[in-house]
Amino acid sequence: MSTTPQDISKVGVIGCGLMGSGIAEVCARAGLDTLVYEVTTEALAAGRNRVEQSLGKATDRGKLTAQERDNALDALSFTTDLDAFADRDLAVEAAPENAEMKLGIFSTLDRIMVQPDALMTSNTSSIPIMKLASATTRPGQVMGLHFFSPAPVLDLVELVPTLKTDDTAWQRLHHFAADVLGRRVVVSQDRAGFVVNALLIPYLLSAIRMFESGFALAQDIDDGMVRGCAHSMGPLQLADHIGLDTTLAIAESLYAEFKEPLYAPPPLLSRMVEAGHLGRKAGRGFYDHSLR
Repeated sequence: MSTTPQDISKVGVIGCGLMGSGIAEVCARAGLDTLVYEVTTEALAAGRNRVEQSLGKATDRGKLTAQERDNALDALSFTTDLDAFADRDLAVEAAPENAEMKLGIFSTLDRIMVQPDALMTSNTSSIPIMKLASATTRPGQVMGLHFFSPAPVLDLVELVPTLKTDDTAWQRLHHFAADVLGRRVVVSQDRAGFVVNALLIPYLLSAIRMFESGFALAQDIDDGMVRGCAHSMGPLQLADHIGLDTTLAIAESLYAEFKEPLYAPPPLLSRMVEAGHLGRKAGRGFYDHSLR
């Protein structure tokens, strides 16, 4: 039987943290049968609560009707058993930015997903997709599907094919992202950082170096870019929002690929991550978020 671009109806999301929960919500709001996986029941409960709160806020703000919220909730299911992904048409890996962890997930998905044309995608911010595809026996069906946080609000998605991507698989994923989910699609070659983070991370690291050197205070750096360049958020505030651990992981991946000094993580960033000062999610980063 031939496949059509419309045949993706069952989606699996691996990970229900900040990104995974947002991706799951986007898929559920599009009316897709959406199964979400987490490693522990505690993480799964936290993720479910995150999605429910987000849908509730969207309803309160008039972005969703009560019926649309209820339909999205009905489309969602949750599991700690990755074997439940056997019938999925599409899997979206949204695990932490750790290459070895992601390679293990893709190897497992390759074994589990029984649909011969199932698509396996990664929400990675920086890891080359071909590296992840090499963990499978069907690399032509592995691509990058990179959302931005918060996924229910920001409509951009980066699509990343590899040297092995199958044309039909690519057409199906592009149709899914652009037409089923209604995302604004940008296409990147398979290189660390893709389009957005290859430009964004050097900017954030430059701001961290400026602060680290004592050149300017954090608030002054951020105010300069918000009020002087019309950015919606300053670079240090944005790093806190992204997570300093994630910012560090992306920088390390970029530096490993390109060996260019602008991608090298500043020592202060490494020390802050080691200290657990990870930004907004930890309550402390360049700012004290417990007071906000």
